[in-house]
Amino acid sequence: MKSHLLRSLLLLLMMGILMMSCTHLHERFGQPERNISLEDRYLLYLPEDYDTRGEWPLLLFLHGAGERGANLNQVKVHGPPKLIEGGRMFPFIVLAPQCPENQYWSIDFLTELLDHIESKYAVDSSRIYVTGLSMGGFGTWSLAIEQPQRIAAIAPICGGGDPSKAEFIKHIPTWVFHGAKDQVVPLSSSDEMVAALQAAKGNVRYTVYPEADHDSWTETYDNPNLYSWFLAQKLNN
Repeated sequence: MKSHLLRSLLLLLMMGILMMSCTHLHERFGQPERNISLEDRYLLYLPEDYDTRGEWPLLLFLHGAGERGANLNQVKVHGPPKLIEGGRMFPFIVLAPQCPENQYWSIDFLTELLDHIESKYAVDSSRIYVTGLSMGGFGTWSLAIEQPQRIAAIAPICGGGDPSKAEFIKHIPTWVFHGAKDQVVPLSSSDEMVAALQAAKGNVRYTVYPEADHDSWTETYDNPNLYSWFLAQKLNN
């Protein structure tokens, strides 16, 4: 009997020590291995004839949920980064940050990042453009609503936003894209934002691809007219 009680006490003691060890391991490995600087979190493209003596328009690209993580090569899967990787040249600076795993676009982070890039590079602050797909489309709407005096034009793709705040961005030239057969982000998400902007007498155009599902971005980013349209926009303070 005493022997059985002793074994039980020893077992409980060992379990307690093991649980404490696991807790310490969880605390240790639950922390980042290192501080991640801003430079570790974005891709940056400079035009071939970039010169600090001039001022250059900037295109901010926000990827979708599938490209989140800590490997910047994932950001090259879609959009302008993919085109640049394939040899495409652009007449503006392209900034493509990466959102951490299991997170969504943070407006505070994007604002800090824009401040950082403007302080380091010859950016024309009157020509900052924002585009993004899916989760990045939502981020595009949100950033414009939070920074309406900073953004010269936006092109959200298969995203959505808060229609009640359309009044804040009615002055921003906006080109919205969506696939009619999208089963991930319903077409109504863009419909509502476009309708709200139209009601506010906003500057908005809308392209719906009748046969496209969620991937409405490949055709959009392959269209040179999108970039010509961006370059024609300038912030009017």
